[in-house]
Order: sequence, then C-alpha cells, then structure tokens
Amino acid sequence: MSYELKLSIHAVPGAKRTQAGGAHAEALRVRLAAPPVDGKANAALIEWAANAFSVPKRRVQLLHGETSRQKLLGIDFETKAELVAAQTLLALWMAE
Repeated sequence: MSYELKLSIHAVPGAKRTQAGGAHAEALRVRLAAPPVDGKANAALIEWAANAFSVPKRRVQLLHGETSRQKLLGIDFETKAELVAAQTLLALWMAE
C-alpha cells in the first residue's frame, strides 16, 4: 500500500536556485533554476520534489499543468509516517 500526497505548485522558472518559496494562494511557490523550455522546468521540479521529500524520482508525477505555472504533483510514500513527515515539512514551507 502506498500513500499519496497531492501537492499544488506555483512554479517560478528562471530563478537563481531551486527552492521552496512560501505560499502562493493555496499552492506552494517553488522557484526553479531552469528555464521554462523543453520541459526543463518540469524536470527540475520533479527532481526538487524527490530530493525534498526523500523519495526516488519515479515516485513523483506531474499530474496536471505541464505548460502552466500552476501544477499538481503526486508524490507516493511507502509508509504513513513518511506521508505525515512530508505534510509537516509542507506546512513549514507554506508558513514562510
């Protein structure tokens, strides 16, 4: 059994470095150090999410918003504890 976190993202490509940047309405703002061409920003977003939540990249999916700044990620976790830890981390980022 896996546990999924659906994460609304407001992507800001072309930043100096890739990092979470607080809330943007109901979404998490993520600044991406990649241009929005040829899928580079989406690839950077998936890599960031995998690193940030300590999961393999294959467990992160772009569910919606391939060509938009508004995106929806699906992140699969193996345990409920991993999901809770991710939700806690997300709450900290949203509070920034």
